[in-house]
Amino acid sequence: MPEGYTPTERDLPVINRGDTVQVKVSPVPAPAGEVPAGDGPGPLYVVGDVHGYLDELVAALRAQGLIDENGGWAAGNARLWFLGDFTDRGPDGIGVIDLVMRLSAEAAAAGGYCKALMGNHELLLIGAKRFGDTPVNSGAGTATFQAAWLLNGGQKQDMDRLQDVHLQWMSRLDAVVREDDHLLVHSDTTAYLEYGETIEDVNDTVHEIINRNDADEVWDVFRKFTKRFAFRDDGGPQAVQELLTTYGGSRIVHGHSPIPYLLGQVGTEDGEDGGGPVVDGPHVYADGLAIAMDGGVTMAGKLLVVQLPLNG
Repeated sequence: MPEGYTPTERDLPVINRGDTVQVKVSPVPAPAGEVPAGDGPGPLYVVGDVHGYLDELVAALRAQGLIDENGGWAAGNARLWFLGDFTDRGPDGIGVIDLVMRLSAEAAAAGGYCKALMGNHELLLIGAKRFGDTPVNSGAGTATFQAAWLLNGGQKQDMDRLQDVHLQWMSRLDAVVREDDHLLVHSDTTAYLEYGETIEDVNDTVHEIINRNDADEVWDVFRKFTKRFAFRDDGGPQAVQELLTTYGGSRIVHGHSPIPYLLGQVGTEDGEDGGGPVVDGPHVYADGLAIAMDGGVTMAGKLLVVQLPLNG
């Protein structure tokens, strides 16, 4: 990105790449209510960007046997991680947050867990609610969280239904986590390295900034976590390896940048080129070190829920 770039425009380019591998994942539903045997941790699942598409999320979770027909946790001691971006653009972001919060309690009671990472749209919604039209130093002139939120798909019904419990939950989300041999983050950026040399340091620093309630500081985190495409092109594998060397793991799993952009299937966030993109599963790239999980549900793509490690 150019110096001083701020994420206040939907200006993502079409990426025509030939080295991105599409991995088709066929869900194998588990019988509802079945608790996997054994005392160790259960299977690990990750969910890409949801952006308010509650019905699509429920269908994808049910297809993997993670919830039952009533929407209750059905996966026993399974581990489920959401990679962030629950709201904006889609019709029911608060409904998505409510579902994730409820599943978190139900999964814990069943011996598993359902957790979530901080996405840039969580930072955006927090900022829009707390700071509104307060001017912030964007690095390229004056900006506001309210204007950026609206420009990036903010939905009035989400803001009207946003409660303190939602804000508190979002504010406590971690930015980075390592599960098994996978490093989970929301954004395909190396900006996480600016916040600490360990996973704990990064998460503590981000939480401290949010709790200090300084509009400029929160905007700076939002701006950096909105950067993307650090893992593509010739320098991509090196960028991924820098994160893996610092925080551990052998593969990075991220959302944020929609897979259809990596495939060059659409030119806009809303898929205005006509017809939905074809997304069968996550994408492996950067010499096999990175897995992209945003299936482009906002452009009629697919909301991805997959088990790790990937088959093959």
